[in-house]
Amino acid sequence: MLIRRECREDVADIHAVTAAAFSRPGEATLLGRLREDQGWIPELSLVAEIDGEIVGHLVATRGDLAGRPALGLGPVSVSPERQRQGIGSALMHALLGAADAMGEPVVALLGSPAFYGRFGFVPASSLGIESPDPEWGDHFQARPLAAYEPGLRGPFHFAAPFDRQ
Repeated sequence: MLIRRECREDVADIHAVTAAAFSRPGEATLLGRLREDQGWIPELSLVAEIDGEIVGHLVATRGDLAGRPALGLGPVSVSPERQRQGIGSALMHALLGAADAMGEPVVALLGSPAFYGRFGFVPASSLGIESPDPEWGDHFQARPLAAYEPGLRGPFHFAAPFDRQ
């Protein structure tokens, strides 16, 4: 398996993987909107490729934490027939390493605490990071990186396309 940055030729395959990975079409639509948004960070849009086939994708886009730059993660997609083979985990490790190397302070996401906890994500509220939607509870999580400062607290906002879902 190769984890690499997406390229222009991958867009249709990424859309197909994302559409197949989710039961609702909104995630693939969101991905297209994110790609057109000013919060898009090309270096943090990664694919997993096996034998020339795109089998997974994830992206982190520019978010805002109390007026300071932060990252919002998602969507994370793995082809249904390739799930539970470590592809999502490999993508997560690659993205967190890349974000850390870029000097990003924190990554936030909405997802399963049981899954994302193994990558160092904790309930964002435990770090003083406020969810865009209080009903998300502990499903809104954050992962501090090396550049994180404990004083970095307050309301978090994902890239604008997340608001149009």
